[in-house]
Amino acid sequence: MSRLKARPHLSKEDLRQASECLKALAHPVRLRMLQLLLSGRYTVGELAEECEIRSHMASEHLRLLQRCQILISEREGRKTYYAVAEPHIEQMLACIEKRFGG
Repeated sequence: MSRLKARPHLSKEDLRQASECLKALAHPVRLRMLQLLLSGRYTVGELAEECEIRSHMASEHLRLLQRCQILISEREGRKTYYAVAEPHIEQMLACIEKRFGG
């Protein structure tokens, strides 16, 4: 018997990169930040306030998400705004919200 739709196989390097990005997502504060950023741009201070953490911790979370190219940052004057760059994040969060939402 043949399997239903066979999925393409990823290389070991592809799987390693996917694993690193999934690790970056696997934190409640980072997931909350992504929820917020899906509705618009935020500064570090705004995200820190919304997530009830200190700015330096927010910066570290944002750095991890940028490293995986999930976020982009844009500088406007003295402020830096963050936004979601990865188009699949919205679908991933929708899946998480559907599975774990009240």
